[in-house]
Amino acid sequence: MDTGTIETADLVGVLRRLGLAGPGEVRLEPLTGGVSSDILKVEAEGRTFAVKRALPKLKVAADWRAPVERNLYEVAWLQAAGAIVPDAVPPVLGHDPPSGLFAMAYLDPDSHPVWKGQLRDGRVDPAFAAEVGRRIARIHAATAGDEAVAERFATDHIFHPIRLEPYLEATAQRHPAVAAQLMGLSRDTLGTKRALVHGDVSPKNILVGPRGPVFLDAECAWYGDPAFEPAFCLNHLLLKCLWNPGAAPAFLDAFQALATAYLAGVTWEPRDAVEARIARLLPGLFLARVDGKSPVEYITRDEDRERVRATAIPLLREPPRHLEAIRTAWAQQLGLGRP
Repeated sequence: MDTGTIETADLVGVLRRLGLAGPGEVRLEPLTGGVSSDILKVEAEGRTFAVKRALPKLKVAADWRAPVERNLYEVAWLQAAGAIVPDAVPPVLGHDPPSGLFAMAYLDPDSHPVWKGQLRDGRVDPAFAAEVGRRIARIHAATAGDEAVAERFATDHIFHPIRLEPYLEATAQRHPAVAAQLMGLSRDTLGTKRALVHGDVSPKNILVGPRGPVFLDAECAWYGDPAFEPAFCLNHLLLKCLWNPGAAPAFLDAFQALATAYLAGVTWEPRDAVEARIARLLPGLFLARVDGKSPVEYITRDEDRERVRATAIPLLREPPRHLEAIRTAWAQQLGLGRP
């Protein structure tokens, strides 16, 4: 069967070395949804689990490459975060660094639906969004200032090409008028070292589990600026207003809930300082999702792209210090006034 770029015989051999498969039949089913890795559902020895391997070239139209050793840091992030918030990650079952493969628990979609799918359908729960913010803050607070964690996740060489270059720096090339601001954001974010960051806290990487949010796909794991984390996720809640306009007020409520819960958990530095960095980053990430290397697939109309640009560019030129200013600017752009 076709298992993407993973050779079936090689994969089965790795699983047997890890003790996850015996001499009997091993059934493999490719899973969809990711652009940066091969992911498979595996059935072997009466158990079901998932296997993942990072790809050197991401599955997007642009030529977007990233070091494959990010797989090592994803496993390390899952283990570190799991020690802090056990319900927030799938358990790691085995890891084979030479092949770049690791196995983790398979979480059935019936009991762990993807948050993005619920948001697409207009099922927006601000309490769940708040718990996303709360759990992120717990991981940041527990790792802030930890020199051992900082040394373990010294991954600027991964975070830059997979996050800062394709988002902020590529967008700077499209927008010379705010290129200095975007390049400054990239430089300052990379230079800020405070806590352990997942790097891709997006609704597509969050499962709605019976015990709360479960985070997947920590390939961008990095010891750096915790402000990047809420900015990245809050950005998606703003963009979803264009995907399901009828639910836009609810998305803005979820935005507020996540931001408030996250900031309430900030203990490692003044909350105002963290909020100011989030508010500075957010317009850059907002603009990047229409003009960077990884535009969101659901914004297809030119008039919607222009609404994003019309909101983001003034905020890049004069960065606000509070997230409420961004929420209000976007609400006004959508014709919602001040919900």
